[in-house]
Formats: sequence, structure tokens, C-alpha cells
Amino acid sequence: MRTLNFKVPDSIDLNDKDIAMLVASSLYEKGKLSLGQAAELAGLTKRTFAELLEKYDVSIFNYSPSDLSRDVKNA
Repeated sequence: MRTLNFKVPDSIDLNDKDIAMLVASSLYEKGKLSLGQAAELAGLTKRTFAELLEKYDVSIFNYSPSDLSRDVKNA
């Protein structure tokens, strides 16, 4: 796993855990990380990460519209 260091302006009222969660949830939402990988990046268990996704406006159901449409058709 790579380690990144970057500067966050003091005017942004976020702690390190919030920033890690924002990055992890965004990568999960984009399909770049699995739920487990994103949870690990955020330093959380899968269950806790999944429960917090709603707070960051990210659905735990990571389906693209075409995948969802195909699944409904096949159901």
C-alpha cells in the first residue's frame, strides 16, 4: 500500500479520520476499492465503514445503472 502525504488547509474543519473516510468512501463509490479495502483505508471494520457510508452520501449498493437494469431484467 502506498503512503501519501499532503497538506490540508487549516480552514477545512476535518480531522484525519474524516479525511480518510472521505477518500475511502469516494474510491469505494467509484468502484476502485472493494468494501473491505475501503474500510481498511479508513482504518475501520467493514461493518463500521458500511454503516458510515450513508453519512457521506454513498450507497453500500455499488451498482451502475446498467448493472441494476440487467439484474432487474434477469430477476
